[in-house]
Amino acid sequence: MPTFDTLLSEQIGHEFAASQQYIAIAVWFDDHDLPQLAGYFYRQSREERNHAMMLVRYRLDRGMRVVIPAIPAVVNDFENVREAIALALAQEKTVSEQIQVLFGAARTESDGLGEQAMLWFLREQVEEIASMQTLLNVAERTDNLFDIENFVARETSAASAPSPDAPAAAGGVV
Repeated sequence: MPTFDTLLSEQIGHEFAASQQYIAIAVWFDDHDLPQLAGYFYRQSREERNHAMMLVRYRLDRGMRVVIPAIPAVVNDFENVREAIALALAQEKTVSEQIQVLFGAARTESDGLGEQAMLWFLREQVEEIASMQTLLNVAERTDNLFDIENFVARETSAASAPSPDAPAAAGGVV
């Protein structure tokens, strides 16, 4: 079983990969003249980048070596809006599983600081999965793209400031 240290290093890459995937989704929406969805996913990309930098800051603060890993290629083409959102939901579920494994590794290694750090990310994932599932539900209930655009404009926050208890990010949040 990989160590907490190894998994934490890998998670930095996973978060950057999620950020890049969200940029690809945002660009696809932008290219399809869906500005609300594009803006939503551009914000999601910044949030995932911030998560990666929070993990970087955590490693720096604990005196752990930081290596920024390469990320895999992203999906750029989608058949429709639902496919893009479904990919985002699947990605959030995967990240949630990864964070749970990280938490478990910290617990197995009796690393209380690691456990505590992962708790914030676990809480964040509950919110991320719920909001992405809701967005997919809305998309699946309508064939009118303007209904989805209106939902995003009405129900999602234009600002994505981290919660007050969010960990610090190396270089500051963007």
